[in-house]
Amino acid sequence: MIPRAATGDDLGAIMALERASFPTDAWSEAMMRAELASPHGRYVVLEEGGRLVGYAGLRAPEGSRQGDVQTIAVDAGARGAGRGRLLLTTILEEARDRGVHEVFLEVRADNPVAAGLYASEGFRELGRRPRYYQPDDVDAIVMRLDLRGWAHARAVLPSDAGACT
Repeated sequence: MIPRAATGDDLGAIMALERASFPTDAWSEAMMRAELASPHGRYVVLEEGGRLVGYAGLRAPEGSRQGDVQTIAVDAGARGAGRGRLLLTTILEEARDRGVHEVFLEVRADNPVAAGLYASEGFRELGRRPRYYQPDDVDAIVMRLDLRGWAHARAVLPSDAGACT
């Protein structure tokens, strides 16, 4: 399972997963096409058996010390096996490589699994945006990650805990 850079050829599969994952507030095809083409972003996809099972997007303009997780989606049948974390860490590593110091995101308040994933990687809640997700009237939890601290923690963790004596 190795994420690869998304291309325009992935747009149809990304949009199918986008609509399945976010039925009431999916991005439009035009918005996603612009994201995939933007030099300010980086989108990655996961494929298994020739089928796209996940994607994630980062926005981090060159020279900016801030970045945003734009979106992460994993096919419902492929969840619970670390694919979301793999996509997230892939785009966080890209942000680090671009010189980003802090990463922000919004997550639906009614998605505790995603919020838990972000918290487990070090994201902290900054506040809430009431009724941000429409038409569902769901609050957004705004989160922030100190990317330098995250990268340092990952660098000093042993890669094989069983090897420690």
